[in-house]
Amino acid sequence: MSKQTKATKRPRVGSGGPDKPAAAEAKAATKKAVSEKAPTKTAEAAKKATARKAAANTTTAKTTTAKTTTAEKVTARKAAKPESHLAMVRRARKINRELAEVYPYAHPELDFRNPFELLVATVLSAQTTDLRVNQTTPALFAKYPTPEDLAAAVPEEVEELIRPTGFFRAKTKSIMGLAAALRDDFGGEVPGRLDDLVKLPGVGRKTAFVVLGNAFGVPGITVDTHFMRLARRWKWTESDDPVKIEAEVAEIFPKSDWTMLSHRVIFHGRRICHARKPACGACPITHLCPSYGEGETDPEKARKLLKYEKGGFPGQRLNPPPDYPGLPAPPLGASS
Repeated sequence: MSKQTKATKRPRVGSGGPDKPAAAEAKAATKKAVSEKAPTKTAEAAKKATARKAAANTTTAKTTTAKTTTAEKVTARKAAKPESHLAMVRRARKINRELAEVYPYAHPELDFRNPFELLVATVLSAQTTDLRVNQTTPALFAKYPTPEDLAAAVPEEVEELIRPTGFFRAKTKSIMGLAAALRDDFGGEVPGRLDDLVKLPGVGRKTAFVVLGNAFGVPGITVDTHFMRLARRWKWTESDDPVKIEAEVAEIFPKSDWTMLSHRVIFHGRRICHARKPACGACPITHLCPSYGEGETDPEKARKLLKYEKGGFPGQRLNPPPDYPGLPAPPLGASS
């Protein structure tokens, strides 16, 4: 082999010849690429950690929302946009359904055996409690069992019998007047029509609907002080006129519900949703009440405000219905 041939012969790869610097450069380039990629991976990891943290915060927020108290829910509802009429109607009807579960035994809280006794007792119940009327009427009806008997009575004797109900002189005039009207105009029978009842002395729409609904089975809304108060608290109406309240509430509920609706609302007003200090913390329909918080919200303190059978006390009737879960009221003069 000639010297020229030896000079041009290339060294084998990996023999440590002239290609060694090139390999070192390639290795350095690889390291540089890896080092350049490292920050990107670190950024991606930080991004994922942030996403996980955000997800955890979302879960915590959901859990906290699930544990929101009744008061916070009510506050949120008040801060929300005004309630539509349709939403109010739906809420009102749900209140009625839930009150039916709370008070399945709701009933008129006046003792009576016939329409005449209910009519007289309702007139006497003005400006006093049903309990006081129930304690008073046994002696009255024992002496004057019919309209004819009461119409022919001596006023002073009637006054003395009904004195415990208050305003006894005015009430004596009313019940003797209606007794005379029943005797003279209706054959001694209580009429079963609204137009006839409201013509009797001392009888207004409220009294007439009590008699119609409970003695004749004719649907009616009894707008007494309890009903007025709760209808306004529940935003069924903004009026303080009993006739307007009656008309507005009648548009919300089917006619077939009117009589029992009246009993349930009045029961709730007497037992839980009181005028001066409602027992909000013991109320079973706070989730439907836009006025929650007007009364005592502490459950223990609220329970002490409950009345009648809800508070473990006797009811108002001396002769309550068989399904009444409370105790009968004591007669006049007995210790309660």
